[in-house]
Amino acid sequence: MNAYIFPGQGAQFSGMGLDLYEKSTEAQALFEQANEILGFHITDIMFEGTAEDLKQTKVTQPAIFLHSVILAKTLGDQFKPEMVAGHSLGEFSALVAAGALTFKDGLKLVSQRALAMQKACELTPSTMAAVLGLEDKVVEDICASIDGVVVAANYNYPGQLVISGETEAVEKACEALKTAGARRALVLPVGGAFHSPMMEPAREELATAIKNTTFSKPKCPIYQNVTATAVTDENEIKENLISQLTAPVRWTQTIQNMIADGATHFTEVGPGKVLQGLVKKIDKTAETDSAILEAKEA
Repeated sequence: MNAYIFPGQGAQFSGMGLDLYEKSTEAQALFEQANEILGFHITDIMFEGTAEDLKQTKVTQPAIFLHSVILAKTLGDQFKPEMVAGHSLGEFSALVAAGALTFKDGLKLVSQRALAMQKACELTPSTMAAVLGLEDKVVEDICASIDGVVVAANYNYPGQLVISGETEAVEKACEALKTAGARRALVLPVGGAFHSPMMEPAREELATAIKNTTFSKPKCPIYQNVTATAVTDENEIKENLISQLTAPVRWTQTIQNMIADGATHFTEVGPGKVLQGLVKKIDKTAETDSAILEAKEA
């Protein structure tokens, strides 16, 4: 079975999407529509901006979403998903690609999400750290023993877990994790504590926007971050999407469940190859590739 996976924040690069714009009139129309919806020329930043320009929260998330969704839409008959999943932000791309959300509504929600997360980040000093070489349970237990807010945030593959929370608590957890035998416990250069209780103000803001948005039944199951299981019910999709900001991304469990349900081939749709690397670390027998748009229109 064909599974399509959509990357999250961190996959951006200077010049992203320009090849799509040049190869496809459909892509051009969608990029122009995006400029109009957002109220600024995101295409200028995506195509010509520096890595620093692309780091702005209001740009990063919509840029990755646009690259993924426009690529999926321009693939035409080549795009035949039997199941989809997205890593964090990528879940929005997956929902649009699977027909659960319109392009316009998806982009609006992503833009609102980015701004709400930025605001939440500014409330309290917070960060994330990557932990390598320990079992999930050990990391979870150590986080629970630390004074302050620090939780497991991204289950990326067995032996690699990202923790998230108040800066001081994350730093204390890193020391304790190294003492417990972690190969690495490295604080990441991120703007805040994503997928932790620190994102509660953003979750509340986004919840209102999601509840006021029309969702449709997706054309195939989506494996959502919060549950790591196949979902097709619109109301369940909404609830999981709201919970996602303060809950962990269960990527390891998502890929394991997709494989158990018959996925044999994973195609990454969007910038970079990060998710293909994660899939291979979860199951080295899985086949992976990147979605590529061939030049087909003047």
